[in-house]
Amino acid sequence: MNSRRQSDEPAEHRRFARYLHALQYVTAADEADLLAAVLRDGDTTMAASAVSRHMDRRAAELLTAPAFTAWAQAMSRVIDQHEFLTTRLHEWRLLRTLALGEPWAAEDLTAASDWLQRTAVSTPVVAAPDVLRLLAEHGRTRRVRNAAHHRLHHLKE
Repeated sequence: MNSRRQSDEPAEHRRFARYLHALQYVTAADEADLLAAVLRDGDTTMAASAVSRHMDRRAAELLTAPAFTAWAQAMSRVIDQHEFLTTRLHEWRLLRTLALGEPWAAEDLTAASDWLQRTAVSTPVVAAPDVLRLLAEHGRTRRVRNAAHHRLHHLKE
């Protein structure tokens, strides 16, 4: 059998798993402090990855809930020195805007990352035909354009 013992696992892998576990069960009151502690880890790439996974999970849970705004504000204070995390949080805010049917700018959506465009097309709560039409025509990738076209076709049925 080729199973690796836990002691053979690199330390950063073990810390990453511990961080994900702790972040899964953190209370709202302790979330910002725990995220700040994770981001102080010496392995900045691993730490940012753990925080990114957590943010994606929490943002998806809170996407259309009133609590999203306060949560996003708290997160922005913790991640303000991390470009990728700041960009991801900005895109979650844009996705929320789309999901709630609030005003948005076409250039924000067309300039967004592949991740945001794929997520907008595949998220059921984002079903505005104008969003899907824009991405069907101007999505960054063929995958996004095809998925948007497909969703538009199904909305018409």
